[in-house]
Amino acid sequence: MSQDNGDVVNATVRRWQLTETLRQLRERAGLTIEQVAEQLRASGAGKWSRSKIGRIETREQGVRIREVEQLLDLYQVADANLRAWLLDLAATAHERGYWRAIRKDLPEDFHDFLNVEASLVALRQFETMLVPGLLQTPDYTRALISGASPGLASEVVERRVVARMARQQVLTRPKPLDCHVILEECILERPVGTPVIMRNQLRRLVEEAEADHVTLQVLPRTVGASPAMDGPFSVLTLPDPIPDFGYAESGGGAPVYIEDRDAVRACILKWAVLTERALPHADSVDLVRKAAKEYQ
Repeated sequence: MSQDNGDVVNATVRRWQLTETLRQLRERAGLTIEQVAEQLRASGAGKWSRSKIGRIETREQGVRIREVEQLLDLYQVADANLRAWLLDLAATAHERGYWRAIRKDLPEDFHDFLNVEASLVALRQFETMLVPGLLQTPDYTRALISGASPGLASEVVERRVVARMARQQVLTRPKPLDCHVILEECILERPVGTPVIMRNQLRRLVEEAEADHVTLQVLPRTVGASPAMDGPFSVLTLPDPIPDFGYAESGGGAPVYIEDRDAVRACILKWAVLTERALPHADSVDLVRKAAKEYQ
């Protein structure tokens, strides 16, 4: 279990790390949730119940530092560094991350994802309609937001453009996000804004793809029926011990997290199929470069 939670790990991810580690420690101790509740009550540790422990492990309820200590004692965790790390997570689980300043400029439904994105270790993203936000130019973002929400006030549009550009620091920080993106070929052909905006956007994709931590693939139109027909989705990797999980958007645009293990495995299988059917990185970059020249 990695104990380097880094400067950018925010409250959301700290809670996930804490609760996932507590769950793993319980299972490693060979205890069920019912047994934990019974033993804690018998020891006089306070009001513990099966439902309370379940809510803690599913992040539906917070957990106090003293309660973490009681759980660690019951699980016979003697590793001083591990105990110190978990107690620190419990102490800082309610502190807000540095994204607080730009949250107000983004749709409410997107706030939870913003908290998570700042702490991602790796991102596997498949898109069918548009260039991913982390790889957009300001002009492309502006044209996209204005086109999707034509009645939005210009000052709101500009704040959202600034917010999206701020998010891109995950690709330029000292330990950048490992970003693997697959784009449907139609994205290269769908004009968003003027030809100049599209040309510059595609050139930006080529430039980003030169970095070691960015992999770009294009799924050709000729691929036919494939998992792409299920729509865009992402597989997100957070710091240990949090398992990979999926992310998609509902029909109304609201974010949906996919945490069920079988559903996540299905997402990863779809991703594997798409990576095999998409063009290799080098060929994809050549195709994007060629597409950019078409915008005069």
